[in-house]
Amino acid sequence: MRVLIADDSAFMRRAISQMLAGDPDIEVVGTARNGREAVEMAGRLAPDVVTLDIEMPEMDGLTALRHIMRQCPTAVLMLSSLTTEGSQAALTALQLGAADVLAKDMSQVSLSITNIREDLLRRVKAIAGGARRRRPAGAFSAAAAGAMAEVPRYRPGQFDVICIGSSTGGPPVLETILSALPGNLSAPVVVAQHMPEIFTRSMAQRLGEICAMPVVHAADHMRLEPRAIYIAPGGRNVHLSKTGLARWEILVNEEPQAALYRPNVSALFASAAQAMGGRTLALVLTGIGDDGLEGARLLQQRGAVVLAQNQETCVVYGMPKAVTQAAVVQASLAPVDLARALQSLARGSPMPLAKAG
Repeated sequence: MRVLIADDSAFMRRAISQMLAGDPDIEVVGTARNGREAVEMAGRLAPDVVTLDIEMPEMDGLTALRHIMRQCPTAVLMLSSLTTEGSQAALTALQLGAADVLAKDMSQVSLSITNIREDLLRRVKAIAGGARRRRPAGAFSAAAAGAMAEVPRYRPGQFDVICIGSSTGGPPVLETILSALPGNLSAPVVVAQHMPEIFTRSMAQRLGEICAMPVVHAADHMRLEPRAIYIAPGGRNVHLSKTGLARWEILVNEEPQAALYRPNVSALFASAAQAMGGRTLALVLTGIGDDGLEGARLLQQRGAVVLAQNQETCVVYGMPKAVTQAAVVQASLAPVDLARALQSLARGSPMPLAKAG
C-alpha cells in the first residue's frame, strides 16, 4: 500500500513515516509540507492513501482535499486536532470525500503518536482496501445506488427503537439517512458512531441543523423520547434500559471496558435486545472490523430486524460484511434505500406496508 504523508510539522511527518514504514505491507512514497505540495504529489505519485493534516500553510487541508478529490480521487485520511474547530473541520472533510478522520492531541504529541500507531495502521489498511472496491463520488445518489432496489417496509408503531451503528465513512451516510426522516417518525433513533466525544458533539449539532427530528447528544439517565435522535457520546458506551411500561432510558458508561471500539455498537444492540426485544430495528453501516455482530445475533434471537449497508456504498465493508455473512440481516441496502425503509415507519406514510419477517 503506497502512502503519501502531508503535515506542516517535520516531527509529525517523521513520526507518521516511521509508524507506517514499520509495517511490511506499507510503503511511504513521499512527504509533503503543505496542501499545495500534497496536491501535486498526489497527482504525480498516485498513492493508495494520503494522510492529510487539516491546518497547513500555503494551502490548508480542506482546500487540498477538494483539489485531490477533483483532480486525482484518492482515499484520504484526515488528521484533526482534538478541538471544537478541529472536529467541525473533520466533519466537513468527510462531506468533501475524506474516507476517515484520525484525531491527534497536539498538547501531548509524543504520547498521542504512541497511542495512535495501531489505530493509524488499521485505518490506513482499511481505507486502502475499501478504495479499490468503492464506487466513485455520487454512490449515495438514488441513481447510482439503485433506486429500484426492493426495500422492506414496516408498520408505523412496529418498533420501539431504531438503533444505528457506524464507523469509518459513517457520518455522511448518517446525514443521508437521518435527514430523510420525517418529524412524525414515532420511534426514537439511537446512533453509536465510532468517534471521540468532541467529534460526536459537533456531529449532533450539524445533524440538528438538517434533520426534521430534534437531535440530542446523549447523556447518562436521559429518558428515551419518541420522535427524537440520540447521538452516543464518543469514547463511551451507551445502553438502553427499561424503566417502566413503554418507558426507557439511556445509560452512558465504560462497560464493557474491554471494547475495542467506542461507542460500542454491540453493547447498544445487546441492550436493545434486552430492553425492547423484537421491537427493535437495527442498522449496521460502513466501518472497520465486526463491531455490532454479537449484538445483532442477540437481536435476531429476540425476533428483531437487522439491516445492513450494501458493499457498493461502503467506505469500508467490515461491520456490514460481518453481519451479512453471519446471516442475521434481512436486507443489504444503499443509504438512500435504508432511509426509504425507515420512512415507512412514519405516521401517514404513503408507502405500501409489508411484514418484517
